[in-house]
Amino acid sequence: MIRKIICIDENKCIGCGLCAHACQEGAIGMVDGKARLLREDYCDGLGNCLPACPTNAITFVEREAPAFDEAAVRASQQKAAQTAQGGCPGQKIRQFNTREPAEDAPSASQLRQWPCQLRLAPVSAPYFAGAELLIAADCTAFAYAAIHRDFMRGRITLIGCPKLDDADYADKLTEILSRNDIRSVTVLRMEVPCCGGLERAARKAVERSGKHIPLDVTIVSIDGAAAR
Repeated sequence: MIRKIICIDENKCIGCGLCAHACQEGAIGMVDGKARLLREDYCDGLGNCLPACPTNAITFVEREAPAFDEAAVRASQQKAAQTAQGGCPGQKIRQFNTREPAEDAPSASQLRQWPCQLRLAPVSAPYFAGAELLIAADCTAFAYAAIHRDFMRGRITLIGCPKLDDADYADKLTEILSRNDIRSVTVLRMEVPCCGGLERAARKAVERSGKHIPLDVTIVSIDGAAAR
């Protein structure tokens, strides 16, 4: 259908993020330091974002676009509100600093955020800003003893199992990469064939995001050795 919808001039955008905060429907997100219309069906065409932009980078255009999906927006807002107000305690966003271990002490945890389950992590969590992302099969934490020191340190960790979750993570990972300034992606998987689903999802997400994000894959054998 032909309807009124916003248009963002990336040449004028200074990446302040004010429009994304002003958009109550969640149609706008930040990609590579620039505002972008991520969901056309979330844009109601009313333009609350326009006065928030200090450089007048946002205007209205009349063009072919999906209809405004009020039901989808409402569901998204309710989900976000549940997370912000607590909801399930296991899904409450937390970000914390990690500590370097003392030389005579056991290694300190290098987990930087909660939740770490890929299925539970919000796609626009603040800890994704400028993050080095580790996507790890959950078995790797048990097979590879030095996972905190060698892989989790300095990274945001997301874990999952494509076999037990019976899920294709590509869609969610695409949203995470598209909405956030992810600097790199490291995939840590087991050598077993079912773990290939995690690697395929990550590669597909990087491709769909349209960004040039470095991707590295490490395969852990069932006896605990790691080889790139």
